[in-house]
Amino acid sequence: MTDYDWLDGIDEATIRRERAKARELRKTRWWQQKTASGTCYYCARVVAHRDLTMDHLVPLARGGRSTKENLVPCCKDCNNKKKSLLPIEWEHYLEGLL
Repeated sequence: MTDYDWLDGIDEATIRRERAKARELRKTRWWQQKTASGTCYYCARVVAHRDLTMDHLVPLARGGRSTKENLVPCCKDCNNKKKSLLPIEWEHYLEGLL
């Protein structure tokens, strides 16, 4: 159990709505500019544009929303490792504390 467990338990309808918003944002010029460099937000590796995914800093399942402030481009490897961790939990993971 973590200090952030109170964020869990978001209903499926909300998650579906937020995923739909994210899909729409992927089509925008804003996202094209965000991904143009091909740089992963987390590891700073440069990858092929097609290998970047959209990640929610605060995951939908933990109460995050599909807003420009909460969305970052990342490589598939980092996205798979991060899963539904909050930013502080991700930092702890990288430091070997989780």
